[in-house]
Amino acid sequence: MFDLIKRLLAGIPAAEAHCDTADGPAVADGRRALKSGNLNYALKWIPADGEAELREVFGKAMAVRKLGPEAAEVADRLFLETLVRIHRMAEGVGFTGIQGPGAHVEPVVVAADRALDDGNLEPLRALVPPERFGELATRFARARGKRDFAVDDVKAGRDFIAAYVSYFKYAEGEEHDHASRAGHAHHGHH
Repeated sequence: MFDLIKRLLAGIPAAEAHCDTADGPAVADGRRALKSGNLNYALKWIPADGEAELREVFGKAMAVRKLGPEAAEVADRLFLETLVRIHRMAEGVGFTGIQGPGAHVEPVVVAADRALDDGNLEPLRALVPPERFGELATRFARARGKRDFAVDDVKAGRDFIAAYVSYFKYAEGEEHDHASRAGHAHHGHH
């Protein structure tokens, strides 16, 4: 059955990531930061060495947003693109912009997200090779165990993202973990 699913999915173009989509988790957290005025919602997505740049752009975006709806739209876009660019650079992946709403996301990524939300990893069983499921379950448990943290505990947020990335990369079939790149745990997935 796995081979059939794999052959069916082979014809679907792979998404670069879902953290670089308008509907993705990094952009959602960036929007939370802008709405609340609390940058910590977004900081978990980037390595510490990218923090100064993001703080600077965030401060300017918050000031410009007060100038009206059009200014806010431009400021928000600059902030979100900076967030995703720094995130992607930490993964060792180029930034090509934020994909629009409804961008294609691989079925395994959708299922992995859903599993983290509802706690049920079983739907992923049909999407990953059987020999990988045990390790996937371990990474899933690690990510679920780290997901409840205080927004102002940026270190805990980054620890969660490291586990999240490891889980997603493994679900997508990558053997290696980008956890050490740029002192930040990230991936080419998000």
